[in-house]
Amino acid sequence: MLKIIRNRFEQGCKTTQYPKEPINLYKRYRGLPKINSDCDPATVRQCAAICPQDAILCEERRIDLGKCTFCGRCENVADGAFVTFSQDFGMGTSTREALVSDGSLPALAEHSTQHFKKLFGRSLQLRQVSAAGCNSCEADTNVLNTPFFDLARFGIDFVASPRHADGIHVTGPISKNMKAALIATYDAVPAPKVVIASGACAISGGPFYGSPEIVGDLGAIVPVDLYIPGCPPHPLTTLHALLQFFK
Repeated sequence: MLKIIRNRFEQGCKTTQYPKEPINLYKRYRGLPKINSDCDPATVRQCAAICPQDAILCEERRIDLGKCTFCGRCENVADGAFVTFSQDFGMGTSTREALVSDGSLPALAEHSTQHFKKLFGRSLQLRQVSAAGCNSCEADTNVLNTPFFDLARFGIDFVASPRHADGIHVTGPISKNMKAALIATYDAVPAPKVVIASGACAISGGPFYGSPEIVGDLGAIVPVDLYIPGCPPHPLTTLHALLQFFK
């Protein structure tokens, strides 16, 4: 016991102070894109042509973050004349339409205050559903349970049974074989319940966009309350979205 106490003092606190204190990510991290609305149309078309996800809307000069995998190819065109990626990891939205961004996103806190905070208070239990994902989103979600992020300190936990959950956290493009299981899981969660679409696959199909073997849009099956873009979403993107939306 004394050895354990001594190790605890030697190691100190490993948990990040976020959100009380800002946190800096590695310089190569690609967050919310900055868009130059005055960019030459030819450059915009060139960016759209090389986008593997068809995420760039030329006429509107916007990027669909629900499709974007943050590969950075558009940033390499004309030295980022149209798009550059910031360090801003706060990219969650309450509607699918809000993900079609001109470089800014609406705040989540107001929606939370008016609705979900009254329903769930200080506790939120989620059932994670991997609907044919590649395990990247799942892995970065699991990171939230490590001592560094310590998701449980905010009253948010992932539980084993949907019957013990307040909602589902869905990752993956939702293959045909997983559709029935996903719906059954959703039905097993007692009302009122929330649905979170996490990652480009659950939002739009991601790299599998257009495949006849997937649904590729969670909102086409069940009503979605929170969208978290990314491929995969950074753990801080997920944490920020959960705290702003529910807390």
